[in-house]
Amino acid sequence: MKNQPSKDGKRKNFNQKKRLGGKGLSLEAFANAKSKIDGYNPSLIKKQREFYKNAKCVNKYKKSLKQQNIQQDHISKETITKLQQDDEEAGTSRKMNYKQNKGHYQSLKEVYEKKHEEEEKAKAEKEAMLQARNKEREVVESKRKERRENMFKRTRSGQPIMKYRIEHILQTLQDSAK
Repeated sequence: MKNQPSKDGKRKNFNQKKRLGGKGLSLEAFANAKSKIDGYNPSLIKKQREFYKNAKCVNKYKKSLKQQNIQQDHISKETITKLQQDDEEAGTSRKMNYKQNKGHYQSLKEVYEKKHEEEEKAKAEKEAMLQARNKEREVVESKRKERRENMFKRTRSGQPIMKYRIEHILQTLQDSAK
């Protein structure tokens, strides 16, 4: 009987889960929600390029296996010339793709550089604003400390020095008049 949880304990757990909003997100859902999709990702581009190269090689291999099964020992000059032509065509198409992709990569690089420059400009502006704000805060704080020290100054007999108090009152009046 001790090992079995009471109805009260189950209800308590249920109420806690309900109050906290259930079980929450799964790790995968959380990771997907946090991920940021961006236009330029060099590692992703490299992986895709590698994937397509591998797929191309696998397709060539399958084609060659099919040809071997169909014409098992009857390899003629025609098939050899066909393979050579395919290689030449693949070479020319590879060159064409390279030229096309080169322009594509350059445009992606330009986009990346522009974005990077904008981020750096924003960062520099933010830094300048922070420094200006800090300097302003320091000036105001030093003035406040000086005024406070002057307000606490006293004569030898312990009386407050009225000069600074009167200056303070005049200053506040002038500020309110403006």
